[in-house]
Amino acid sequence: MKANPGGQIDIKAVIGRERLIQNLWEAVEQQSLVITAERRIGKTTVIKKMRAEPASGWVPVFQDLERCHSAAEFAMVVYKEIHQFLSQKGKATRRAKEWFTAMGGTEIGGLFKFPEQAGAHWKDVLTRAVEDLIHENDAAGSKLLFLWDEIPFMLANIRDREGEQTAMEVLDLLRALRQTHGGLRMVITGSIGLHHVLTSLKDKNYSNSPVNDMTAIDVPPLAETDAIQLATLLIDGEGLPSDDKPAAAKAIADEADCFPFYIHHIVRALKIRGLDATPKNVAQVVASQLVDANDPWELLHYRERIPIYYGYDKKAVFLILDELAGQPGIASISELLAMLKGSSTFDDKERLLRILSLMERDHYLKRDENGSYHFRFPLIRRWWKLNRGM
Repeated sequence: MKANPGGQIDIKAVIGRERLIQNLWEAVEQQSLVITAERRIGKTTVIKKMRAEPASGWVPVFQDLERCHSAAEFAMVVYKEIHQFLSQKGKATRRAKEWFTAMGGTEIGGLFKFPEQAGAHWKDVLTRAVEDLIHENDAAGSKLLFLWDEIPFMLANIRDREGEQTAMEVLDLLRALRQTHGGLRMVITGSIGLHHVLTSLKDKNYSNSPVNDMTAIDVPPLAETDAIQLATLLIDGEGLPSDDKPAAAKAIADEADCFPFYIHHIVRALKIRGLDATPKNVAQVVASQLVDANDPWELLHYRERIPIYYGYDKKAVFLILDELAGQPGIASISELLAMLKGSSTFDDKERLLRILSLMERDHYLKRDENGSYHFRFPLIRRWWKLNRGM
């Protein structure tokens, strides 16, 4: 196995996700899912493995929706995928194709030209295409699973281009489809937290709960034993010399907080620098990469997304993270509120509770059994201190 940070991972090379994927399939039997996770933790790899190795009786359809910027684009992308999927099986999107043709759409050699007025009828396109696929699956005794990656990003695009009302309508239609068709399931995930999109819509008086029929499942870092196994395989695959491979692999797993992405980066750096796999060299590589101006681990994301996600509350978020990055690195709600009062004009406990809840869901923070907060990932805390000059 070769180090491949950020690249497409061969499904057969996925380490330590068997139990998680089994849990996902068991949960899908009951309801649709929202998969939550920090970026670069491997959630897209997980759903791609679900597509490649489906549970018995399920027909998974995977789509990356990041490129969709309108409701019509979303509907058309789904229609095209379903049409091609059924065509490969010698079947057809009957209801959707009848509508498509009647509206003036054409298909030549698998290339689709959609009618100009299709944008106003995106609900019809989406509904009819999904119902065609459901009908064929029902006839075959199978169940349909949409694996939709980056749907929160798509919803944010639709909100920004077409307005909050259209984004709300997309969410409401997807919920209606789930409620209408018992054999339909959706698994949605993305690098932008769905809760941020929903919060922005609720600020515009969107009162519906479009995902209250779905369950949220978090994708954690690898278990330590699996992270060590991954590091060992990469050390072997890259041919790195090591006097104590188990110690080196454990050091890599520990330094990376068991994130597969960072494990790949560490091994790649050792290979490029011609270093043996030793705990000392691992520590040296990590220390240098955390302050590398090129940001090879893409950690600046943790700082740069704050103004986008938190708007007027960004100053409070920076102050909270600075406080928790210091010693002892843990604080209660009352201590954080006192800190904010002393450092700014902030004086609103309810607002603080809302901010902390969002920061937990964005994987910055974790709350312990005593109700105090600390950084969820030690590596991110370490980087934050370096980046902020603390």
